[in-house]
Amino acid sequence: LTSLLTTRGSFITTTTLSSSQRLIATRMSSSSSSTAGSSPWSSLAPRLLDVDGTSVISPESLAERLDKKRVAYYFAAGWCPMCTSFEPALVQFRQAALDSQKPVQLIYVPSDRTPTDASKRASAMGMWSVPHGEEADALKKSFKIWSGAESMKLGFGRRSGVPALVVLDTDGAEMTFIEAESKGVQSLSSWPLNDEKGIWGLSK
Repeated sequence: LTSLLTTRGSFITTTTLSSSQRLIATRMSSSSSSTAGSSPWSSLAPRLLDVDGTSVISPESLAERLDKKRVAYYFAAGWCPMCTSFEPALVQFRQAALDSQKPVQLIYVPSDRTPTDASKRASAMGMWSVPHGEEADALKKSFKIWSGAESMKLGFGRRSGVPALVVLDTDGAEMTFIEAESKGVQSLSSWPLNDEKGIWGLSK
């Protein structure tokens, strides 16, 4: 897995369906036109849950906790066999990156059936998470990533199902799309760990 620690651009679209989605779209739009010295932390989801799956992370602590880290949203679900088979390698990748002094912060965007399932999975994987439901759905619509089982709710215009990752640049915009659903473990090699545009706090 260490060999996977090795740039690819992609796109971001936003769709407004709810107050949470409007907030996320506004924050992402603001991040794309940010000026030097502005804070990228506000471009993340309105609320982030800590690794216990329940405690809300204080916005004031984000700068310190994300300093020198690479940040990515991880879209997945516990009922998805492709996700659960991919996750041991993802966790090993995260550890290999840390051992190489290239720490990453994964933020779980759940497609689980219940908030309890989502919290348990985030905690078990040691990831931050976006609250299950409207807030997670807003990010799925923004990045056009959701499970096939959610198509009746979220539509059919997705670019990918789960699992998938979106690596964020230091403005909180999409930097790299990791196609885990179609390419599996090898997709992790597309994460540009050495690119300074993806190392949070480096120049802020």
